Amino acid sequence: MKEEASKNEFINPINKDKTTENPGLLPYAHTAGSAVIKPEDIGKVKGRSVLAMRQQTDKQMNQLYEQMEILAKQAKMLAERKEISERIYEAAMGFEPIINQTYYLYEKEDGTDLLSLISPNEWGKSFKYSKFLAKVLLLADHTWEVEYN
Repeated sequence: MKEEASKNEFINPINKDKTTENPGLLPYAHTAGSAVIKPEDIGKVKGRSVLAMRQQTDKQMNQLYEQMEILAKQAKMLAERKEISERIYEAAMGFEPIINQTYYLYEKEDGTDLLSLISPNEWGKSFKYSKFLAKVLLLADHTWEVEYN
């Protein structure tokens, strides 16, 4: 009977050291018909990710720099408006300025300022001031805007 049992005992020809009980957990294909599994080059993946991140953040930084330049320009213009407005309100004027009207600011020989209705080219030979400072427009908020022509 022992002889019959040993003849019927199945001997597996596959080496157990070269197989697994959970082939789905292997990091590589375990049969010829399996899907191809290629290991990722982590350095390339990180390199592409870092490049994309740098491009995006550089783009956003450039946008912020452009916005800062615009704000700095606006702040400079506002400071100039404030300075010219203060200078005009300290200047001599023989009339009440009207909103949305253009006026001309001159500096006298003694260093004081004068606001006038007359433009520099209308004075002709009778121009009696040391220099023409600005052509200005009175705004509704009673600040003055320098007009550039």
